Amino acid sequence: MKKNEKKKEEVTEKVHTVTQGLKDLYRSKLLPLEEFYRFHDFHTPSLEDADFDNKPMILVVGQYSTGKTTFIQYLLEEDFPGSRVGPEPTTDSFIAVMHGEMESVIPGNALMVDPNKPFRKLNPFGNSFLNR
Repeated sequence: MKKNEKKKEEVTEKVHTVTQGLKDLYRSKLLPLEEFYRFHDFHTPSLEDADFDNKPMILVVGQYSTGKTTFIQYLLEEDFPGSRVGPEPTTDSFIAVMHGEMESVIPGNALMVDPNKPFRKLNPFGNSFLNR
């Protein structure tokens, strides 16, 4: 095994260990407190595996035609499915740009029910938000 591959494996194992450690701590220490004080009844739902396992996200919001799509295209160094740039409002919907093996468009309501994606908590906004 090459030195770089071994180092990458070690880093992956440490990340997995830290992630698993955070999950275990949450479930054993914090979640019981949240349930005892009924935190989920008046604030956010409890964390799920997807909340720990997925990569961090950045939210880009702003007025129409201020360069949000252009900014994302610049960062990606390419267009992404559903992106259009123009002087009039063109992307007036919720879009999640994620890394994957192939380009595809997944409807918002499908992302919302996928337990491996961190979008399940968007359910209170309803299908009209996710289907736009």
